[in-house]
Amino acid sequence: MKTSYLKAITQHRQAKPEGDYKGFSILVPLLQVQNELHLLFEVRSENLKTQPGEICFPGGRIEMNESPEQCALRETAEELGLAEAAIELFGPLDYIVTPYNLILYPYLGTLPTINPQDFPINPDEVAALFTVPLSFFIENPPLEHPIHVKTEVDEDFPFDKIQNGRNYNWKMGSYPVLFYEYGEHIIWGMTARIVKNLVEIIQSKNGENGRII
Repeated sequence: MKTSYLKAITQHRQAKPEGDYKGFSILVPLLQVQNELHLLFEVRSENLKTQPGEICFPGGRIEMNESPEQCALRETAEELGLAEAAIELFGPLDYIVTPYNLILYPYLGTLPTINPQDFPINPDEVAALFTVPLSFFIENPPLEHPIHVKTEVDEDFPFDKIQNGRNYNWKMGSYPVLFYEYGEHIIWGMTARIVKNLVEIIQSKNGENGRII
């Protein structure tokens, strides 16, 4: 094998996380409410098998031969009962790689300026919608608590093949769990992390007060 071949297959390659990950994509939806920018949130249907009743953004699993952008548009249109053409994507926020073999691709975008209660939502997936002023998140940092991730090794692991065997010093990781409280709503977990990332992007361009130009 020649170095020229290895150079050819790597020099223009786009890096990706190594391993087998499930990809999910979401939209962080902006809309105007009484001349102020708000973020739209969903309350997940109690009929869903995963995370029923929790607060999230529109989104879902990336399908075969579908880009993250296409997934964000498709899932938002399906959940809110909109035409994809009515949704405008601005661009990506920072993606999240979880300890649970998931990659989450968030995109910022806008929705039609109508009352959120008038969206013909899909009741199988969405129980309710509500909005929060973007300024609330800029002015109110989240509560933060860490979760620790420990290594748990199966009994049939080949300890004889590694240094120190069963006494190997496995590393422990941690990641932040964030909480925003707005009225009766608790926005937490990955959804809160995405909101915080958006605020940090705004503040990096507009100073610590995050003033929207």
